Amino acid sequence: MGNKQPKTSSTELTDKQFALLKANTDYSDKEIREWHAGFIRDCPSGRLDKKKFIEVYKQFYPSGKPETFCKFAFDTFDANHDGSIDFEEFLLAISATSSGNLDDRLGVAFDMYDISNDGNIDQAELSKMIAAMYDLVGQADRKGENDPKKRAAAIIGKLD
Repeated sequence: MGNKQPKTSSTELTDKQFALLKANTDYSDKEIREWHAGFIRDCPSGRLDKKKFIEVYKQFYPSGKPETFCKFAFDTFDANHDGSIDFEEFLLAISATSSGNLDDRLGVAFDMYDISNDGNIDQAELSKMIAAMYDLVGQADRKGENDPKKRAAAIIGKLD
């Protein structure tokens, strides 16, 4: 009877989460709390699902089709692979992609492009990501040098 710990709601920011975010981001106490308030306002359950994630991207890319890109991004940000993004995963991803150092940003990009999670980005994976980015921004011209497969081959060729 005495070992039961009180459960915290997934909408509460625990001291442990706060300490982790403070240690792993450059955000101030106030900024973390502001990000948290906004996240809970937009995701009252404390979880961001893939559908809501796509809705957010559609606001930023109204002329594009963000679904494929969002699948790759969502899968990267959903660190524990439970089908939703909690506040901790969300803020760590935001920090790494926007205010993180170059290594952090490159790490997130690499993780997103490495679709097979084998530690390598092959030409097929790169081609899929290029096509997803074209969809995201509404790029219809995919002929010649804009063909995702040709563009991926050219990039891989320069790296080899």
